[in-house]
Amino acid sequence: MYGAQHLHEFGGLPAVDFHHTTEAGSQPAADAVAWRVFVDPYGCDEERDRPWEDEFADFLSAVDPAGVRALIIGQWGEAYEENSSVPISLVIAAADRLTSLEAVFVGDLEAEQAEITWIEQSDVTALLAAFPALTEFGVRGGTGLLFPPTKHERLRSLTVQAGGLPVEVVRGVLDSELPALERLDLWLGVSAYEGNTDVADLSPLLSGTRFPRLSHLGLRNSEVQNEIAAALAAAPVVAQLRVLDLSNGTLGDEGAAALLEGQPLTHLDALDLHHHFLTEAMEQRVRSVLEPHGVRVDLSERNEPWGGRGVEGRYTAVSE
Repeated sequence: MYGAQHLHEFGGLPAVDFHHTTEAGSQPAADAVAWRVFVDPYGCDEERDRPWEDEFADFLSAVDPAGVRALIIGQWGEAYEENSSVPISLVIAAADRLTSLEAVFVGDLEAEQAEITWIEQSDVTALLAAFPALTEFGVRGGTGLLFPPTKHERLRSLTVQAGGLPVEVVRGVLDSELPALERLDLWLGVSAYEGNTDVADLSPLLSGTRFPRLSHLGLRNSEVQNEIAAALAAAPVVAQLRVLDLSNGTLGDEGAAALLEGQPLTHLDALDLHHHFLTEAMEQRVRSVLEPHGVRVDLSERNEPWGGRGVEGRYTAVSE
């Protein structure tokens, strides 16, 4: 399986690692980058036992916290033993100093640090409560993740990446009051790793009434991608979208055909289906229907089922 990769940009800014060993004065301007704060529990002796608390304290001392616009919480220790509650609580404690913060991502670990299902999360909505000016929020890892229904007036983008996203998290997101939300990206994952959301659980979203400003919808990395595609074929939410992303899942000809035979998709700016199991003939059919209308279609990464097992051999891009 492919692992999730480090963010290269976040909040519209290039992602840069903060190192406490960097010489003073050689850091970028506080507001010029998205700062990734992390520790390396597998590094040399002097780094191995360094707590995230110390690294974050050095960050607040070396970089003007009042200018920081985007913060990425990277590895905080042994991610499969320690959950995200400690770094979250430390960031919240510094809220009165991080007065320009607009974007936060929790859990930017790649596979070499921890498989996505090993990342132990916690209640991440505490950050939304502490930072009412946030416009972008993201989290990676579904294990232990809590997202009780919350309210946030300014949040425009929400991303939850998981190898298996518990249905309780999906319901919490969809029961939240997020009137400004324009972009929602959910990696639903597989049942083997607690990805137990089915199409019925998505009903509040598909109705088009939950997030009236939503224009970019990603329902990705799912083993029920065909069922999702079939539901979207008649879902009212599609009419308000500019971008529909069904990538990284098990989409096959049956799901693509359902999309094409449902409501028109020609109003979209982009349809992302990369990492799929479509035949070449179906790829051509999708392109012939949509591309003449100016829809950008991503059909890269065609896959073959494992072991010639047909539908049963299809797999998501990210699971463990």
